[in-house]
Formats: sequence, structure tokens, C-alpha cells
Amino acid sequence: MEDFKFSTLEYTRPDCEGFAAFEAKIKERIERAGSYAEAREAMLAYDERGKDFSTTCTIVHIRHTLDTTDEFYEKENEYIENTYPTLMPAFLAVNEAMMNSPFRADFEKEYGKQFFVKMDLSKKKFCEANIPLMQQEAKLCNEYQKIMATAKILFDGKELNLYGVQKYFEHEDREVRRGAVRAYAEFYHKNEPRLEEIWDELIKIRNEMGRNLGYENYIPVAYLEQGRTDYGQKEVESFREQVRTVLVPLCQKLYEAQAKRLGVEDFAFYDEKRIFPDGNAVPAGDDDFMVSEAAKMYHEMSPETGEFIDFMIGHELMDLKNKPGKASTGYMTDLQRYKAPFVFSCFNQTIYDMQVLTHELGHAFAGYMAMRNQPISDYYGESTDIAEIHSMSMEQFAYPYAERFFGDQADKFRFAHLQEALTFVPFGVAVDEFQHICYANPGLTPKERTLEWKKLEEKYMPWRTYEPDDFFDRGGYWYHKLHIYLYPMYYINYTLTTMGAMEFKKKEREDHDSAWADYLNLCKCGGSMSYLATLKYANISNPFEPGSVERAVGVARDELMGSKFMA
Repeated sequence: MEDFKFSTLEYTRPDCEGFAAFEAKIKERIERAGSYAEAREAMLAYDERGKDFSTTCTIVHIRHTLDTTDEFYEKENEYIENTYPTLMPAFLAVNEAMMNSPFRADFEKEYGKQFFVKMDLSKKKFCEANIPLMQQEAKLCNEYQKIMATAKILFDGKELNLYGVQKYFEHEDREVRRGAVRAYAEFYHKNEPRLEEIWDELIKIRNEMGRNLGYENYIPVAYLEQGRTDYGQKEVESFREQVRTVLVPLCQKLYEAQAKRLGVEDFAFYDEKRIFPDGNAVPAGDDDFMVSEAAKMYHEMSPETGEFIDFMIGHELMDLKNKPGKASTGYMTDLQRYKAPFVFSCFNQTIYDMQVLTHELGHAFAGYMAMRNQPISDYYGESTDIAEIHSMSMEQFAYPYAERFFGDQADKFRFAHLQEALTFVPFGVAVDEFQHICYANPGLTPKERTLEWKKLEEKYMPWRTYEPDDFFDRGGYWYHKLHIYLYPMYYINYTLTTMGAMEFKKKEREDHDSAWADYLNLCKCGGSMSYLATLKYANISNPFEPGSVERAVGVARDELMGSKFMA
């Protein structure tokens, strides 16, 4: 359907029983196949039917997050999340048939080693005893997401959601910033009892999933869920230590310079987002202006990105405006049947909007390229640790076009954005370590877990201070990070891939054409290779090697420390 638009796509509840029956027939066809051609034909038929099923489920997810108060899509989303886990046995039976096929070597020759690696991952991370646990998990995650999406914070005479109030974190008046952060913290404090319960229940449920699969807790399962096949906890721990020793001191210097720039001696959390005393860079136009300028930018960037942005706009595949009831998140997903990415976010008239237009559209561009260069849907999406390189690198490739979006404030945008890219990393590894602590120590009480977060802030963000006795000062800031609840053990990906993005920044500075060629290769290969193999293919360094963090951030560090804004 070349003329489709997302808003007019029809939705019919997926026939889950029919799909399970179809899976059983495919399993039999693969087992009975007398030649590779027959086995391959059955696999490709399954892949095509799977695209239809996946697309229907994705339509529900998108429309539910567009308006979490829409009862129809809330119920449809609940139905799919309750039913989908029950399809896993039939799905795994098809995989088992292919893994045991006498034509396995032929499949691997045509589709590569990752074809069976992904099947093995699916097998290792599922057992039927976990089906009811997965259903409970989905219910709790939806409850958390709805609490966030329906937030109503009274501030500045307005009723704001979580994205709306964060705009005030950059306000010129320090007391306004302080008040906005207090109002933001109070929302989480008010909801703390139920948020504690949800997190406690999720830890118990997920750890039980891990025990059902033969592990001590959920952590190894989470690594499987993230598709990590060639590194583990030890490598992640070593990376976190590099961040602590290399980036934390640099971030401390950046914030000390910011405090001096702002003229405040008691630099606090509510000052962190106010980068410049005369105001941060703000978009030079409204939401529609930003999208219009993004279209021009992507046409100038390359023929591939020009074709991509026309496709996204023409088919209504972006929903970016902030609205009541809209989920408080940002994401990219795909409609496989249409080879179409979809981007979701909430603009708030800050530099965040530019990040959306580059970060989420970086994800989308990678999906667009993979869906047009990979032979099967299993390879349309890459492992999560690779995915964030696409997005964060696109943010860097967009730097030369900043004047389009910010006019004479473009240099401010570039400095603030680059500083944020580096200062985010210590927070990111703290989120990762916090989850490891929680799952490995399920006996901790809710208040003890929050104290653990406070300790991690002191370890990775020693510059951070809150209002005395404030909810965040007691360690409550972790509650706002939805990934902890919804996407367990995902967050380290942002920090690992920051290293890849910084490397692309260095390469782009040295040779743009070569850097762009490597980036296109990265996008086109999708999920056809493992993490480390993909890095090698795209000429990107291994972030776990000693000294990798220092090498990766060198150009960004020098650019920031030598900036006119540091004088």
C-alpha cells in the first residue's frame, strides 16, 4: 500500500488462535520438507504472516500511547499483552523445527549465523511457567505508564503534564526553576506509595521468571532480552568503572564552569538545565516549523535521508506534539507490513525537540534502511545496544544544520547538547547499576532501595545537590526514569552507544564521506550480526576495551573545554 496514512489504517483484533494454528502448520511443513527450497518457502511464508500480525499489534500499541485514556485501545492493548505470551510455545516450536532441520547449514549459509543465534536466545529466555508472570508484568507496566501519562501538575497557573513542567527547569528565574523542580518532585512523592508497590511487585515477578529459567535472579534473563550474546555483567561493570574514573571528573569540571557562568555558588539540581545566564537556545519556531526544517535538513544531508523523511511525512508516521493523556515517553517502532518506521514523542519547545528530530528519527532511518536491505523481518531490528548508536550518531550528524532550527543561538545549542551527551553518561550507568542492585538484593525494602540510589548519585554525580529534605534529596529521583519499570536493563545501552556516537563525531570531523559510509553500513545491516561483529563491520571501537572511554570522548572533551562558553 503505497498511499497509506497511519491515521486511516484499519484495525481488526488479531486472530491469535488462527495465528497459533498457522504456526503449527508451518512447523509441520518445515519438518516434512524434502529440500532446502521447501523448508525455505515455509519459513518465508511464516515471515510474511508474522509481519501482518506484528503490524496489527504495533498499531494498537501506538494508538494506546497516543491517548492512554482511550478505553477501546486500552482494552485492545491489554488483550494483546495478555494473549501474546500464550503464543510463545508455538513460536518456539517453529524455531525448534528450523534448528533441527537437516537444512540448517543451508539456512545459515544464506542468512548468516545470527539467524540461529536469535532463535537460541528466544529459547533460553522463555518457559511456559512464565506466561502468567509476563501477563502480570504487562499489567503493572501499563499502570505505571498511565500514572505518568495522566500526571496533572499545577504550576505557573497552568495544569501541566510531566513534559510541560520540565520546560520550566530552564527558566531564567532561579526561583521559578526551583519551584518547577519542587512541583515535579512532589508528583512522584505523592505517588510514592503505589510506585513503591509496583516496583516491588515487578522485582518479585521478574526474579521468579529468572528462577523458572534456572537462574538466581532476573539479571541474566534481562541480558538475554536485550540480545546480549557476546558480553556480560563483567564487561558492563568494567565500562561503568571507566565512566567513574574518566567521565565523572570531566562532568564535575563542566558543572563547575556552568555554576561560575550562572554566577551561583550553591549550584543545585534545579540549575543543571540552565546552561547559559542569558538563556538556553530555544527553537526558532513552533512544532510545525521544526518538522519543516527537519525535512529540509534531511534532504540536504543525503539522498537516502531525503527519501526517508518524505516517506515519514507523507504517510503520517510521526506524532510529536504534546497532548493531554499522551504517554510520557518517546520511541520509534515499526509497521513491518509497510516497511514503515513510526516516531512518537512530546515536543516541549526546548532543545529536546531537536533531539527528538534527530535521535528518534535516527532510529527510524536505521529501521527504514534495514527494512529495505535485509531479507527477513528478524533482521529489521538490531540489538538494543546497537540501536542507540544510530540515534545518537544522527544527533551529531545534524550539528552543521543547527542554524536552521536555532538561528543565532545555534552555537548555544551545540554546546548544551554536547555537554548533555557527556554529563548524561554517569546518570545512565547509575540507572544500570541501580537495577543490578535491586534484582540481586530482592530483600531490600523500598526505602532501602531509594537509599541505594542516593549512594549511586554520590558515586557518579557528586556535583548534584537538591533542596534539603526534599523527596529527591532522599533518593527519590530514580522514580522518574520509566526505563527502570518498563524496559529492564536497557539503559546501559544509551551509555555504551554514546561512545559510538562520539567516535562518529570524531570520524565525521576527519572525513565526512567515510563517516557517512560507515553509518549507512551500520543502518543497513540491521540485526544480521551480533553486537561486537556489527561494531567491527561499521569500523567502531569496542567500548569495553581499557582506555576506550577516554579515546571516544576526546574530541567532545576538547571541543567543550576549548569553547568560548567556558571562558
